[in-house]
Amino acid sequence: MTSSNLPRRRLGSAGPEVSALGLGCMGMSDFYGPADDAQSLAVLHHALDIGIDFLDTADMYGVGANESLLARLLAERRDEVVVATKFGHVRAADGTVVRIDGSPAYVRQACDASLDRLGVDHIDLYYQHRVDKTVPIEETVGAMAELVKAGKVRHLGLSEASAATIRRAHAVHPIAAVQTEYSLWTRDVEAEVLPTCRQLGIALVPYSPLGRGFLTGAIRSAEQLAPDDRRRIHPRFQGDNLEHNLALADALKALAAEWSYTPAQLALAWLLDQGEDIVPIPGTRSIARLDENALAARIHLDDARRARLAALLEAHAVAGTRYPEMQMKTVNV
Repeated sequence: MTSSNLPRRRLGSAGPEVSALGLGCMGMSDFYGPADDAQSLAVLHHALDIGIDFLDTADMYGVGANESLLARLLAERRDEVVVATKFGHVRAADGTVVRIDGSPAYVRQACDASLDRLGVDHIDLYYQHRVDKTVPIEETVGAMAELVKAGKVRHLGLSEASAATIRRAHAVHPIAAVQTEYSLWTRDVEAEVLPTCRQLGIALVPYSPLGRGFLTGAIRSAEQLAPDDRRRIHPRFQGDNLEHNLALADALKALAAEWSYTPAQLALAWLLDQGEDIVPIPGTRSIARLDENALAARIHLDDARRARLAALLEAHAVAGTRYPEMQMKTVNV
């Protein structure tokens, strides 16, 4: 696949045009076990080579290390990249999350630090990573809007914000994109957030579109994961929940095989089929998986296949919350 035939989509009514699939970079530096910077850089370069130009990072990934990794790519190919990063999670040097901070002073401080680590003079899309319940969203977005006026940021986004928060934020300054978890096994967004985004002309950027790898069918047990892999503490990967959820992964695998796709390709194709305003950002540390995922952007689902997928979802309810209890308190705020 080349850039000439990878579909393009727009982030919001006035946002940048990007590849229909982006690349989530978190796992290159954090949470999913050991990674190799050289291999990750090879994946990043290959993404641009095949037309995936929407790269997603955050200041908390690797406590800044992920932005520094992207800086090595941006130093050579900045003009080819739409770079998105986030602020809000304050982490100690050992990775412990200290707090969520949406105060105007921290917004400015975090942006300058990200610009420095990324080695760029502006950020294309700047998200509030999690909503700070102690700071009115109007104050946080007001400070973010000042960054746009200063030329440090081009477009604004929110992550894991509720429909009400999105409306309040958008009234202060146009929001180009809302990032949240959305996939065949996480569809909460369809109730309120997605309709609100569509009413306001905001794009939806689904993270974990492959269920943190589970929908690929490759994960059969938590014991397969590295000891420090964050998924080990996620309810859906544990005990009876995992056993129950394997039925969904197996059914998806069988249907994908019937249609000559991989489970990952079918899961991404389903998500892309939900609307032109949806731009998933699957993460990977493998060039082979990157190529596999990219092919999903060329899959067309007709009504008959949509019906088969809908029946599959109806037959296989998901067990377990998408985050541990404490983290669930920070989503859809």
